Amino acid sequence: MATVRNQASQFDYYWQQQGEWVEAPNQRRGGESGVQRLEDGSGKLLYAKRQVGHIYRSFLHPFGRPTVLRELDALTSFDRLGVRVPRLVFAGAERDAGQPWRALLVSEALDGFTDLDTWHAEGARERYPQAVHERVLEELAANLARMHLGHWQHGCLYGKHVFVKVSGEGEQARAEVALLDLEKCRRRISCQRAAYKDLYQLKRHSSLSHAEFTTLLYFYQGAFGSAVKGLE
Repeated sequence: MATVRNQASQFDYYWQQQGEWVEAPNQRRGGESGVQRLEDGSGKLLYAKRQVGHIYRSFLHPFGRPTVLRELDALTSFDRLGVRVPRLVFAGAERDAGQPWRALLVSEALDGFTDLDTWHAEGARERYPQAVHERVLEELAANLARMHLGHWQHGCLYGKHVFVKVSGEGEQARAEVALLDLEKCRRRISCQRAAYKDLYQLKRHSSLSHAEFTTLLYFYQGAFGSAVKGLE
C-alpha cells in the first residue's frame, strides 16, 4: 500500500481538486466532513474525504486528533491483516496557527462493488442462487473475523458500509466483500467485545434477514474460532 502523509505539495494538490459531492459536507464532531468523487488524470475514479476541524478525542489524544488519521491507522492495519478495504492513495492533515485542522483521505473506488443494502434492494436474492449468497456471507465473516482477531472494532458496521461484488454467473460466481467508512474504528483489548458490538450493530442495521444473519454467524464462528454469545 502506497501511503503519503503530511507532504505539503501532495496535500495542496488534492485539496484543490474539486468534484461531485457524494456525501455533502455536514457538521459533526465540532467540524465539517464530506466526500467528493474525483478522477486521477488517467480516468481512475477516486473518492476524497475532506474535513475541516473534524476531530476525535481519546486518552492518547485528549486535545483532539483529525479523524482522518484514525481512519488511516485502520486502513494500514487492515491491509496487513488481510481485511479488504479500498486502496489508499493519499492521507494527511495540516493545521496553520490559530486555524482548525484540515484533513484529507483519498482512496481508489471499489470498481463493481455495491453496498449490501442496495445489493439486496436491487434484487440480489432473486438474481443469484443460494450458493452465491452463502459465499458472500462467508467472505464477509472471514473479513470480520480477521478484523476482530486483530483487536479492531469497526464501530459503525451498518449494511451501507459493507460492499459486495459478484463476478460470473450461476453457482460458480465469485464473491468479494470490502469494508468502508473506518473513521470510528478503534483498537480493543478484548476481541470478543469488539466482535459482539460490531455483529450486534450489523444485525440491527442491515438488510440481512434472520436466516442470513444466522448463516453469517455460523461462518463467523468458524473463522473466529469461538462462539460469540447472545447474537442468535
